[in-house]
Amino acid sequence: MFAYRKLNVYQKALQWVLDVYALCRKFPDVEKFALSSQVRRAAVSVTSNIAEGMSRSSNKDVAHFLEISYGSLMEVQSQLEIAQLLRYITKEELDLIDPKTEEIAKMLSGLRNSKL
Repeated sequence: MFAYRKLNVYQKALQWVLDVYALCRKFPDVEKFALSSQVRRAAVSVTSNIAEGMSRSSNKDVAHFLEISYGSLMEVQSQLEIAQLLRYITKEELDLIDPKTEEIAKMLSGLRNSKL
């Protein structure tokens, strides 16, 4: 029933969400309802759209939700770059999450392309 849970990309994205949340805890309190909230919502959107997409019956719908997931992934990446420029997180912390983000992006692209 929950076939999306078996997907390697979903499992990696779940761990990535936890990593993103850990970075958000480093943001100042003033960002609690601003950048931090936006980053967390976009991060959760990655896994949510994988799950929702994989429940769809048509490959076109699956691909559409995987595209949304990919877009949310890129949104988080951009926002983390801003957080680093604002010195909420370090360059080293950003450099640690970048390869994980890139791996998930490649996996999402591959899965999407397999559905087209």
